[in-house]
Parts: sequence; C-alpha cells; structure tokens
Amino acid sequence: VRVWAEVIARTLAAGGTHRGDVVQNSYGYGLFTGGLGLHYGAELIGASVIPTSGGQTRRQVQIMQDFGSTVLCCTPSYALVIAEAGREMGVDFGKLPLRVGFLGAEPWSQTMRLEIEAAAGIDALDIYGLSEIIGPGVSFECLHKAGLHVNEDHFYPEVINPDTGEPVAEGELGELVFTAFTKEALPLLRYRTRDLSVLIPGPCQCGRTLRRMEHVTGRSDDMLIIRGVNVFPSQIEEVLVGIEGTTPNYLLVVDRKPRQMDELEVQVEVSAETFSDEMAKLEALTARIRREIESVLGLTVSVRLVEPKMLARSEGKARRVMDRRDLG
Repeated sequence: VRVWAEVIARTLAAGGTHRGDVVQNSYGYGLFTGGLGLHYGAELIGASVIPTSGGQTRRQVQIMQDFGSTVLCCTPSYALVIAEAGREMGVDFGKLPLRVGFLGAEPWSQTMRLEIEAAAGIDALDIYGLSEIIGPGVSFECLHKAGLHVNEDHFYPEVINPDTGEPVAEGELGELVFTAFTKEALPLLRYRTRDLSVLIPGPCQCGRTLRRMEHVTGRSDDMLIIRGVNVFPSQIEEVLVGIEGTTPNYLLVVDRKPRQMDELEVQVEVSAETFSDEMAKLEALTARIRREIESVLGLTVSVRLVEPKMLARSEGKARRVMDRRDLG
C-alpha cells in the first residue's frame, strides 16, 4: 500500500494536484484496483477525496457542482458520459473549478482526449497500470502530454515483438514487458502485459528523466483479424471522433456467416440533431464514415447509424467489440 500510494501521489502531482484540491474519484472501489489506488495517493498528497465510485452519473455532476471538485479520476469513456450528462443538465463546465482529469484503465486516442477536454474544460491526462503489477501508477502523463513517465524505481520496462518474444529496436512498436522491483508476495519478472506501446528516448520538457512510453494503442490479444487485416478499435475511434454529427459512442460487431468471409459492422451513435435530419443527409453521413474507415483500414465495412442513447453507456471500461464469430 505504501508503494501504491507513493506512485499514485507522483501521478497526481504531475498534473498539478496539491493539498488544497478536491479529488472526485469516480473509479470503481469494489475489487477494481483503480478506486483504492487513486484514493490512497490523493490522501498522501493531502487532498480531499470524494469517493463517488462509478454510476449515478447525474449525481456525479451534482457533486461536482456542490463540492467544487477540481480533479476528476475515472475511465476516459466515463468522462465523456459525465460531460454528456452535464450538458443535458445545462451545466457549463467552464464555470466549474474542475481543472484536470486522470483517465486510464482503457486505451484511448488523442482525438478522444481533445473531445474530453473540449466537453469538460479540463486537461485530460493518461495514467497506466495493471492489476497484476500494482494497479494504476505504473506510468503517468505530465501536463506536457508527451508520453507517460514510467516509475522506473519500481517497474523496469521493455518492449518485445509479441510473436517472437525478442526485444524490438528503440522507438519500435511492440508488447510492453515489466519487471517489478519492489512487488512483494507475488514477484513478477519480465511480465508480458499484451499491451502495445513504444518507449520514448530522452528526457521530457518537464525535467523528469524517467523513461517514457507512448499511449497504449491496443492489445496484442484483442486485435481483430478480419479477412487478413489487423484492426484495432482505436483506429476506428480516430475516424469517428473527427466526423461532425456523430458521438464518441460506437460498437464494432464482427460476424462470420457459414462458408463466407468475416464481416465488420460499425454501429455509430449520432447526435439528436443529426438523427432528425432528412434521409439523404443520413445516407451521405453513412457513406462518408464508411469511406474514411475503409481508407484507414484498407477493408470494406458496413456502417449502421443508430439513434442517440441506443448504445449502452459504460460506467467502467467501455465495451467496443462484439465478436459473434465461432473461432474455436
């Protein structure tokens, strides 16, 4: 617990968190490591902690207003849900004292960061961790947003080729491997995370000399292979969040009919204004989304627009893929 609190305190401090802050911790408390980890770290700094956990989103917004939360901790997908609920309640996030968000537990893109920052009026910072190693706090992003600083005094990082297990060249994408120096009871040596990233050489502008890693772009074991093409949900997210009229909520449905090839359907939730448009505009939007996805993936997909609120909201890790294939 001491080490856990220490690395989380570093994480929070990198985003400017201090003794006078009010930290709204919307990570799950239960058996999920995120809630308790952020709680211990915030207490070590001396900040006040509101243990809201996940769920009851409108109440989350109300607490944010009533208690003057300055720091938000949750998954990036839930940050968007909170921002969406706030807009529906008529809340102007620009008038709240909320300043920074520490968001992790799932891969997210740079364009999703911009979406969150615009919607909630905060600096959205990435944090990374694994329950098997310590939970959140393995690495953290500072306000320069130039990669995540690895807490190297506790965790030694390597990047390997996920197929061969051999180290990759510096700056090359591969699977993260960690050795935990200070972990007790369950030692971990060269633990394969299945997370894909790149180690960044050189010091950060903030002055820290800890080695940095890029945002996790996906996992080597949740990569979709569709008709010989490797597909990560983050690639499709990059396309969708840049298209006006859509929301950040989507679902990838993979299916394989008997004696046929794999098919990928991208279900995209559109805004209320867009959904009420005439059919010709909706068809044009569908065609644009399909073209842009196909240009990125080199793969033919089908696109289905769904009305607002039709796709399930997540209070934890967002479910982005529904794989209906029988791959056994």
